[in-house]
Amino acid sequence: MSSSAAGQQYQPKTSVGRITNFVDTRVGGSAIVKEFGRKIFPDHWTFMFGEVALYSFVILLLSGTFLTFFFDPSMAETHYDGSYVPLRGIEMSMAYASSLDISFDIRGGLFMRQVHHWSALLFVAAVSVHMLRVFFTGAFRRPRELNWVIGGVLLILAMAAGFTGYSLPDDLLSGNGLRIIDGVVKSIPVVGTYISFFLFGGEFPGTVIIPRLYVLHILLIPALILLLIGIHLFLVVVHKHTQFPGPGRTNDNVVGFPVGPVYAAKAGGFFFIVFGIIAAISAAFTINPIWNYGPYDPSPVSAGTQPDWYIGWVDGALRLMPGVLGNFPFEWNIPFPWGTNTLSLNVLLPALVPAGIVFMLLFAWPWIEAWVTKDRREKHLLDRPRNAPTRTGIGVAGVVFYCVMWAAASSDLIATHFMVSLNDVTYWLRALLFIGPVVGFIAARRIALALQRKDREIVLHGRETGRIVRLPHGEFIEVHEPVDEYKRYKLVSFDSPEVLSAQPDVNGHVPKTEKRRAWASRFFFEDRVAPVTPAELEQAHSHGHHGEVASEHDKAAISSH
Repeated sequence: MSSSAAGQQYQPKTSVGRITNFVDTRVGGSAIVKEFGRKIFPDHWTFMFGEVALYSFVILLLSGTFLTFFFDPSMAETHYDGSYVPLRGIEMSMAYASSLDISFDIRGGLFMRQVHHWSALLFVAAVSVHMLRVFFTGAFRRPRELNWVIGGVLLILAMAAGFTGYSLPDDLLSGNGLRIIDGVVKSIPVVGTYISFFLFGGEFPGTVIIPRLYVLHILLIPALILLLIGIHLFLVVVHKHTQFPGPGRTNDNVVGFPVGPVYAAKAGGFFFIVFGIIAAISAAFTINPIWNYGPYDPSPVSAGTQPDWYIGWVDGALRLMPGVLGNFPFEWNIPFPWGTNTLSLNVLLPALVPAGIVFMLLFAWPWIEAWVTKDRREKHLLDRPRNAPTRTGIGVAGVVFYCVMWAAASSDLIATHFMVSLNDVTYWLRALLFIGPVVGFIAARRIALALQRKDREIVLHGRETGRIVRLPHGEFIEVHEPVDEYKRYKLVSFDSPEVLSAQPDVNGHVPKTEKRRAWASRFFFEDRVAPVTPAELEQAHSHGHHGEVASEHDKAAISSH
């Protein structure tokens, strides 16, 4: 090749092409697009929950950027002189006054406020449902344990972002929520009062809490969420996407569509669907009408106030906690050399223990299950929830545990709307907090096992058609049709771990940890339904009087011979 030919470079003919070529030759974008565009993503409706979370977060950033142009995060006092007549002349903070101005005086301001609030609710809901999907299908197993932990941290940050934003308007409702947080912080032994003074800049409510929450809400927390979303998506690409079992799908491949152009086009269209639904809800349904509550004042306490759903379970736990249980008080005065400190367990325990239990189990679960099964292999195929009955039961128990505390946050509204005693509502919810998860676990596991048995019956005997046929010798049977190969593969292709007994170490001793693991293995897998083996399937289909499996076509073929 001549030197002139070697030095010849591609020259685009259009201005767009020249700009694109300029960027590509300096950053190597085409190689990145080529590599990423070939990535295959499976197509299943449950995978859209993560997309909804991502798209709602984008909408949060867009609407939040608009709101920051007009919101004044100051607790300086002013007198309102805006368009909302009932509050005109009332003393309030600049934060609350600017929130009212956004709602009534800024063109499109109320709509953007509601878009921001509804998308925040949807963001936390989508992250929660996405985490439930990952849990129930076993997508957290090796090599995705760290991505599962990242998802849990994202859930906590989503709730933190929601709470900090919910508190910014400085209205009566958000102020009462901050008052609860102040009480929880002060219940921490010894250092609680100092933390509260540092957080609020003095005695509650202070004059600095709104600016500090504003910095957290628009800067620190969104930056952390963006960072973790980037890491999360990077690990999804590195580990490749999980997929449900099916013909041709193994732990070594991914069956689906490439990112470009199929998946990118579908994802883009789905983003605008999510955006449109949020916009429609925001235009039609009012949320957080701060003008009805008035500015925050520590003296009044409003009845019937409800926090956003993702924070309500902590409030519900506080409502369910008794102050005294029998003769046992939950508030102790402990003498120290510097004086007496009060330990308020009736506030500290419900505020920290339920959330601690939920998130500790959430973060540790991939390693707990790997320890029980002793299975360290990489898992890229998902489980149907029915095929992991104990895991499904534990997940349902956790959901029931959460929902009872969530309902307890509305105990006063339940009592007033159904005209029953508030004390009776509290007693029933306290009982459900302990009984409900147990009942939910037992019911979910038994239903999962029953569905497995039904799948086994369908594979062996076929699908019920509802047609009754009389045989020549007078017997009546219901004709069953065999399922197609795709359906059969779905019903028989799953792992069914067996109970692993305790194994001795090199010295022949069985350590206590191994005994506990063996007990957990029995608890997980003692009740199991094994998948149909090829031998069982062959025997079922070759049975001499297996009219249940043979279809009408098969019978006609047999009679013709």
